[in-house]
Amino acid sequence: MSKAVVPPALDQEQQAQLKVAVQAPPADAGIELANWNWRVVREFIRRRFHTELAKSSCLNYLHRLGFVLKRPKKRLLKADAEKRAAFVLFYAALRGEAQARGAKTFFADEAHLRADADLRGKWVLFGERALVESSSPRLGERAGYYSAVCIETGEVERMEPEGNCTAETSAAFLRQLRANHPEPLVVIWDNSPAHHGKAMREYLSTPDLRLRLVPLPAYSPDFNADEMIWDWLREEVTANTCLGSKARVQEKTGQFFRRLAGRADEVKRRCRTALQAQADALSMPGPKMLLLPIHVDLTLALV
Repeated sequence: MSKAVVPPALDQEQQAQLKVAVQAPPADAGIELANWNWRVVREFIRRRFHTELAKSSCLNYLHRLGFVLKRPKKRLLKADAEKRAAFVLFYAALRGEAQARGAKTFFADEAHLRADADLRGKWVLFGERALVESSSPRLGERAGYYSAVCIETGEVERMEPEGNCTAETSAAFLRQLRANHPEPLVVIWDNSPAHHGKAMREYLSTPDLRLRLVPLPAYSPDFNADEMIWDWLREEVTANTCLGSKARVQEKTGQFFRRLAGRADEVKRRCRTALQAQADALSMPGPKMLLLPIHVDLTLALV
């Protein structure tokens, strides 16, 4: 084994090869490991260039070549690009129509929060381990919630159902929205099984309900502004913090949502998604919505 060296051990051509390799899975370079880290970089350099580098040298090359460490998000391969593009057109028209009618648009979602720590990146002193204390609470120590956000006004609604989310609890949440907001309502959410069923159909048959449900395209959580609310809550409440019990989860979650009432501008800023950005670029008038495809048609058959 050759002696460990420090940069510049690799010439420009070798650095270029390393940069290309790190942008693909290690398996593409013949290394059957899941992800790149300094050890995998060292193995790649050893195999490809017959040079042994120290940890610091491997990290220096990653930084020098423009790489930074980020927490990734999933790119859902089952998402239908054509339907997502069509939904952007639909949303742009729907937003214009809602504004003309004085309607409010809410993005809604459900989430379950465990009492154990939600592990996130943590700053620690160099050489120290990143540890989070946990009392290992039971899986049953968790609380479930509905929430909905209106990104035009910054208003946020929440409801804690008893037990699991079902058609009955979804209908109850829609009743809460309807009771608290007298305007015509548009509710955009995913196609969760809890959003379908007899209780939902019965509620949506209510005369003069003035509530319209819009299903998001499949595998498109990045279009749901309410996902940002739950990510925000985890950032401020559960990140690297073991709350220990359902009661503490409920207490801290309640405090978080009460604080949101005075943070409307921040809600509007944080909850913008790629959907709003793409719709803004279209500036499409409302009447064209009639030309949109059937997969976004809204009828009781959808629930």
